[in-house]
Amino acid sequence: MLGGATLLAASGSRRAFAQNAGKIAPLIEKARALEPISARIEFISRAFIGTRYVANTLIGGPRQPEQFVVRDDAFDCVTYCEIVLAAALARDYGEFEAALKKIRYANGDVRWDERNHYFAEWCRNAVDKNICRPIALPKSLTIDKAVNFGNLGRRQVSMQCVPSESLLAHPSQLANGDVIGFVSRRANLDFFHTGLVMLSAKGEVILRNASQSRGRVLDMPMDRFVAANKVEYAALLRPIDQAHI
Repeated sequence: MLGGATLLAASGSRRAFAQNAGKIAPLIEKARALEPISARIEFISRAFIGTRYVANTLIGGPRQPEQFVVRDDAFDCVTYCEIVLAAALARDYGEFEAALKKIRYANGDVRWDERNHYFAEWCRNAVDKNICRPIALPKSLTIDKAVNFGNLGRRQVSMQCVPSESLLAHPSQLANGDVIGFVSRRANLDFFHTGLVMLSAKGEVILRNASQSRGRVLDMPMDRFVAANKVEYAALLRPIDQAHI
């Protein structure tokens, strides 16, 4: 999620500096008094609408040291959710850094092998750390899948999911800021996209996401996204309105 004018990673220290925090620190300050957490997520995520989509912004690999990267001028679908959620959990930029590490890395250590490369692992760790809780809608089920993508190696993942028709039929059971992941139909991949659920004033379900195809962060009707991408199942997590990180 990095690079550009608002790159906050220091190549030597492998941590983000609070200086030059760009949009994030002011957004945390403005959102801090909003309750519950869904209100903070809506406010912060809306501020990034129009921000460009850029893939592969994190720095690190099997043979390259991991750097703690923060960027607010460009996102992919996962880093957008991470930045928004971490900012909503924080009272200041220092807490934001701590929250982002907790969200992005399995044990909070800035290491490539600790990064939640698969979104199924991201979800599991968010639940285990009491950052989010799973949302069960009618006809919810568990999907077990063996994934093996890129150089990440073969892993077995378990995903609590809802059928897309159940997702669209129960808007009253959704909330602003719910994290949603869309299950891939590919045999070797767990999820193909993620974003945030928002509800319009009329109760329509909206997907707020960093869209690769549209090249930016935007809102789109959830039913259109589901139909266009032939989504069969999705996973839902609700951020927990807890004491700040």
